[in-house]
Amino acid sequence: MRLQAFMAKCGVGGRRYCEELIAQGRVKVNNRTVREMGVKVTPDDIVQLDGETLEASEKIYYIALNKPRGYVCTNYDPKETLYARDLIAIRDQRLLFNVGRLDKESNGLILFSNDGDFANRVTHPRNGIEKEYLVHLDRKCEIEDLKKALKGVYIDIPQPYRIKSYSFVPRRKDYIKVVLTEGRNREIRKIFSYLGYEVKGLTRIRIGCIELGNLQSGDFRNLSRREIEGLLAGRNSLNESRPVRKRVKTGTGEGK
Repeated sequence: MRLQAFMAKCGVGGRRYCEELIAQGRVKVNNRTVREMGVKVTPDDIVQLDGETLEASEKIYYIALNKPRGYVCTNYDPKETLYARDLIAIRDQRLLFNVGRLDKESNGLILFSNDGDFANRVTHPRNGIEKEYLVHLDRKCEIEDLKKALKGVYIDIPQPYRIKSYSFVPRRKDYIKVVLTEGRNREIRKIFSYLGYEVKGLTRIRIGCIELGNLQSGDFRNLSRREIEGLLAGRNSLNESRPVRKRVKTGTGEGK
């Protein structure tokens, strides 16, 4: 097994994050620091991150959480006390890492897993997995501003921030639904702030074919086999008729 895949199974994080840790020289295999990619390990090898020995789990978890506002998705930050992962009350909680991001002041759907390949497939922009948000603004959003957001606005990086689509919420003039496929850090907040609006609330209601539905704030559930396969196939709805690219074990463990 490749080193970064082993690390992901130990709950360190997604594959790309594990590759960053390796490149930083923070990983040792059999007491030797490893910086190059492509190193393979066996069950007999001892892998350490920052001096702590890592242990993999044979059980793979795919979990959806309705993250409350005020919780962070990182697994450790000395400045924070409320961690989203702590809301997932399962035996192997420490193995889980968040798939993608949802900032502290936002709430809604966030996925957790210990499958690094799954995380990479869901989060990589080339796979076109949609993320849909319910956005509460300080006033009604003008169509001309939404057209600008569709076209793309340049704010603080050379690449434009843009939305894929939008829809209005009936009888709620200050609410709008927005769909992204890239999801850069605080992208929606930056776009609407640039256009002159205040974002009063931001809830993610869908990731690909996974919907928040009636999952209550702070609760979690296991993804179904159909949902997992739908995400891996790049489906943005469970009703889409697209071939599944890859099948995975769905030992989803325990949930609420």
